[in-house]
Amino acid sequence: MAHRLALSTLAATCVLIVLGGLVTNTGAALAVPDWPSTFGYNMVLFPWSRMVGGILYEHSHRLMGALVGLLTLALAGALWRAGGRLRRLGLVAVAVVLAQGVLGGLRVVLLEDTLAIIHGSLAQAFFALLAAIALLTAPRGRVAGAPVEPALKGLVVVATALLYAQIVFGALLTHAGRIDLHLAGAVLVFAMVPIVAARLRRTGDAVAAPVSRLLLVLLGLQLLLGVGSFLARFSSLWIPGEQITVTLLPVAHRLVGSLILGAIVVLAVRVSTA
Repeated sequence: MAHRLALSTLAATCVLIVLGGLVTNTGAALAVPDWPSTFGYNMVLFPWSRMVGGILYEHSHRLMGALVGLLTLALAGALWRAGGRLRRLGLVAVAVVLAQGVLGGLRVVLLEDTLAIIHGSLAQAFFALLAAIALLTAPRGRVAGAPVEPALKGLVVVATALLYAQIVFGALLTHAGRIDLHLAGAVLVFAMVPIVAARLRRTGDAVAAPVSRLLLVLLGLQLLLGVGSFLARFSSLWIPGEQITVTLLPVAHRLVGSLILGAIVVLAVRVSTA
């Protein structure tokens, strides 16, 4: 039960991250000026007929956020019965999702870009936490992993920290235009993470090997999306699909970044139990 709830919450959070990206990249972040109400309505009672344009993106994001919150509460309830580390992780997940809701609302009310950066960065940390919970509640995740040398374990931890820093740099690029940090982070990520993934793939571990292969594929896809996003935003080149492509490329880039972070966190948790 807990594992199915973890996967459901993880999937819903993927959708929430996509909607959040659409809100940001369409400029719809302030399409709904009040919070926690929506144009004076209770959020769940807002008329569907008025969900057009930017309001559609922003209000859909709020509704999906509420669904993720409810799923997280249900997940925490299931983990509470498990006790121990899983119980603590469930409580952390609830605390984070509540903080996310408050940060999102304050971003609307206070109009602070700093809150948007924190909100976006914390969303990715929440996704990674759910990925770890999904692993720890999976039957395969409870089986001891293949032996991993201490040096490689350390590299996985460093790679995880580096990838999360790159997520934060991406938020700084989106909301503060800091392309320098994001480009420097990308160089470090692609210099280190593929090597770590390749070494873990060769361990033959039932979890680490397939996740490492997936991670390598995601890194290749992310490189293409990153180049496309850079050209769409910072060059005058004609982009097929024009405005639709310009909007969707960064959203896809953000989603794949979440999947990469989730994968490396799963690997970090896995090798810690080896």
